Amino acid sequence: MANPALDTTVATNLRSRRPSMGLPAWLALICIVTFTVLLTAGAAIYKNAPPIPAQIVSPQQETILTQAEIQTGQETYLARGGQHIGSIWGHGSYLAPDWTADVLHRWGLATAGVLYDGDPDFSQADFEQLSEVDRATLIVQVQQDFKANRYDAHSDTLALTSAQTQGLQRVFEDYQTLLSQGSSIHSIPSGWFPDEGQIHSVTAFFSWTAWAASANRPNAPFSYTANFPHDDLIGNQAPGQFLIWSIVSVVVLIAAIAFFLFVYIIQEDAEDVQPVAIRPDIRLATPSQKVTTLFFGVAMILFLVQILMGMVTAHYAVEGDGFYGVPIQQFMPYAASRTWHLQIAVFWIATCWLAAGLYFGPRFGKHEPKFQSWGNGGLLAALTVVVVGSLLGTWAGVQGWLGDKSFWFGHQGYEYVELGRLWQLLLIGGMVFWLWLMFRALKPALKAEGNKTGLNHFFLYSAITIPLFYASGLMYSNHTPLSIAEYWRWWVVHLWVEGFFEVFATVAIAYLCSELGFLKRSTALKATYLTTILYLGSGVIGTLHHLYFAGTPVFITAMGSVASALEVVPLTLIGFEVVKSLKLSKEAQGFYRLPLKFFIATCFWNLVGAGVFGFLINPPIVLYYSQGLNTTPIHAHSALYGVYGSLAIALMLFALREITPDHAWDEKNFNFSFWWINGGLVIMMVFGLIPNGFYQLVQSINHGTWYARSAEVINSAWMHWTVWLRIPGDMVFAVGALVLVMSVGRAVIAIWQQPTQAQPLRDP
Repeated sequence: MANPALDTTVATNLRSRRPSMGLPAWLALICIVTFTVLLTAGAAIYKNAPPIPAQIVSPQQETILTQAEIQTGQETYLARGGQHIGSIWGHGSYLAPDWTADVLHRWGLATAGVLYDGDPDFSQADFEQLSEVDRATLIVQVQQDFKANRYDAHSDTLALTSAQTQGLQRVFEDYQTLLSQGSSIHSIPSGWFPDEGQIHSVTAFFSWTAWAASANRPNAPFSYTANFPHDDLIGNQAPGQFLIWSIVSVVVLIAAIAFFLFVYIIQEDAEDVQPVAIRPDIRLATPSQKVTTLFFGVAMILFLVQILMGMVTAHYAVEGDGFYGVPIQQFMPYAASRTWHLQIAVFWIATCWLAAGLYFGPRFGKHEPKFQSWGNGGLLAALTVVVVGSLLGTWAGVQGWLGDKSFWFGHQGYEYVELGRLWQLLLIGGMVFWLWLMFRALKPALKAEGNKTGLNHFFLYSAITIPLFYASGLMYSNHTPLSIAEYWRWWVVHLWVEGFFEVFATVAIAYLCSELGFLKRSTALKATYLTTILYLGSGVIGTLHHLYFAGTPVFITAMGSVASALEVVPLTLIGFEVVKSLKLSKEAQGFYRLPLKFFIATCFWNLVGAGVFGFLINPPIVLYYSQGLNTTPIHAHSALYGVYGSLAIALMLFALREITPDHAWDEKNFNFSFWWINGGLVIMMVFGLIPNGFYQLVQSINHGTWYARSAEVINSAWMHWTVWLRIPGDMVFAVGALVLVMSVGRAVIAIWQQPTQAQPLRDP
């Protein structure tokens, strides 16, 4: 779930009666407490991760699988795109099967066949044709085989029953065909794993995840994954405490909203929002600020490519091996197009945010360091190399061209952290260089401020967290146990993107409002601290709500569900502040009309996409049935573009508006793009993603996760129609984006035609 975003007047209206100097101490305390809890939870996850046995044996003590085969399978699977071809424990893409659920159900059916008549060739149709008594008897027998945990920690050996052993052999036979020949329905390419050894090891890895999902934890009535995925045949049903903690999270949410609304109402209206009577002047950009406009231009090009990849990826759901008859599967397979769609989204949004930092550095610091423009240009060139190199690397990894070097130069296999480790290290180096460029520009202001808890210092501190928390993605490798890898991956996805990048943006907004005269400087500082406390107070521990079924102890569910519920509270308050945030003079509001519109869109999508649709999949009992289904993209699309994309565009337009000549500022087309982009997103959600996701959710509740991801559902008329119904929204969105890109291009060209100034203009 996304953290709260932007409206600093929320914190203004909820401001404490304490002196502002007390707020840094409160923020430090919140960070110490929440990160202590998060790190302690990580230690427990490491200690209680599902074991990978040294060997899995039959009742006759014949070795069936080894730890080396399982680990090799994990590395091979990740190297070929991993989470972009199906999912494991619900984490990954949604078109191919959830491999855990699929293997587990196939294994259960084959085991049932052995128990029934000695033949593992037993289908779901065969099972359903049995009498009720025979079905009930078989279910009890299958559950006895799968729920009993026969792992011996002393010998590091897992023993299977005779029926399980024969059933697993049948699974390996099925997967030998599936993974070599592929499936057009699931967009699995033919020859995905051409080598029989690779197919065997990947199937071994899938089988281990299925065992961990079915065998009960020691001294617990549920599996290592809390009985996920749902499968009645195996006995995987939601633990009762999931319902309890879901109720608790809803109660906590309602109580917290009621409390904050009470405080909000009794507070007097803030007098700190000030009118600005004079229309701001157009500034001449400094040399380094002019270079930052090229970052925005590159970001907009990436935005268009990302939209194109999204269309290709969505179309695979109705034509699994091509694009309107063109067999693009051969050179742009589903895993590659989906990888690019997600990776480029992160790239263009982060590029806008980094560029905004480079623009506002001299703006806030009132200082243009020597050779700053050369530094900015060098950073742009370096980031371009990283973007192009990582995109080509992930594509080559999916194609299987990099072999065991894929993790370093190609595809790491995990969503949102797809780029190879080499490119990841280079990107971290680029962000450290970006931080140094920011510090150079801010240095005079930092020195003049004196107070190390002031707004200039807070802006620098928030910038430091950007490379720091992205570097948490270095804490795992392609052979790290899944539970540990998922823990650190969500540090990047949740804490870096949804947490500290938003803190950085919030500080920038508060600072900008004070610079423009909309807020008093003391108010902006106070609002920034309070807003950040609200973010991190719930968001840090809220990271755990991504890990309910990742082989983690069940107390993770309790902490993650309650903390994540609190993340919705600031989002709700933002809804009350949208109108108040526009308490500006008509002249100033008119000048910044378009940036403010995109800020308002960010607030709206924060409340709807991050809040409503995020909480939709947050309660454990709901996520148990919806994990790995198209209910997640409802939240993902409305939050990733709606919140972070809108924020990136708003920051970009704030910067461009200040230095774009009036004749080149196309207000009409910017306004057109605003409504078409947001309208297209609404159409896409209402007619495509929402009916698509909820249909799958019903199937998951009624029949199990395996069925909701099966060919019968994925290839159903309803699923196809909801994909086709996305097209109008996709096209409206794309037209709006194209107009935005053209308008930004016109502004950038006009800025480069203007002269520069040696130092930023000082505000009166």
